[in-house]
Amino acid sequence: MTISSRRDILLGTFSAAAGLTASSSLAGALPRAVGFRGPKSEDWFDISLAQWSLHRALRGGLDNLDFARVAREDYGVSGLEYVNSFFKPEAGNFKYLAKMKKAASDQGVKSLLIMVDGEGALADEDATKRRKAVDNHFKWLAAAAYLGCHSIRVNAAGGGDRDEAERRAAESLVHLAEIATPYGLNVIVENHGGLSSDGSWLSAVMRRANHPRVGTLPDFGNFNLGGGKSYDRYKGVKELMPFAKAVSAKTHDFDEQGNETHTDYLAMMRIVKDAGYRGFVGIEYEGGGLSEKEGILATRRLLERVRGELQD
Repeated sequence: MTISSRRDILLGTFSAAAGLTASSSLAGALPRAVGFRGPKSEDWFDISLAQWSLHRALRGGLDNLDFARVAREDYGVSGLEYVNSFFKPEAGNFKYLAKMKKAASDQGVKSLLIMVDGEGALADEDATKRRKAVDNHFKWLAAAAYLGCHSIRVNAAGGGDRDEAERRAAESLVHLAEIATPYGLNVIVENHGGLSSDGSWLSAVMRRANHPRVGTLPDFGNFNLGGGKSYDRYKGVKELMPFAKAVSAKTHDFDEQGNETHTDYLAMMRIVKDAGYRGFVGIEYEGGGLSEKEGILATRRLLERVRGELQD
């Protein structure tokens, strides 16, 4: 299937769901992200909430449709970062997606991105599996477009030769980006295990892709290379920031002063700011020492403190 035919299917899918006429332009109908910022913020970054921060609550009974309300009422954030696993069966159900969209609108928060997992390896050595992985992301582009997101976050997984994996990942990302471009969407990659947790490799993928709609989502904590080895997180974030269209503030543990014990947040956020990034920074609490609520609030306080210290 060609890129053009995939675009046509996406246009048809969205148009049918949104009630657009056959001659309507989807690109014109969708809200486009402008700087990925909240419109009234005077701070150099806004704070969003990654849905994974509430994974225990969501697995324990919290309804995905309540995410927007909880994010706003309990944590005061202005942006939402969804995780596909919490509504995976509803990817093509636009009646359900309309409820998600309304929930965000009712709370006055922006839907920013969908983190897409479990849809195949975009750098798979097997060409058939790789094409299938690309196709599996198609429905998430449609969902993200409908929700008004600026991006889908994907994984650049795959094995084999390092250079060949780089080539395959870049090829798949560009393929997806060409489909996503008319709809104002980006395809962004998180350092998320394997080769992608090597900042030099993932930044090389970005340079090879060389596409304005392909970018990164640097995560402060995901630099585990396996086999007991890890990549320097500060070096990695610095390498990934030139391509960043979102940032994930990963936290696990805090000391008595409210500092994250694994990451020097003042140093890390200075890297983010010095790269010229001005947008949302997503809270992603993944620790076990505090409850999810306490961990999210501790991360928010830390981000607010560091934001103030680095404010112009």
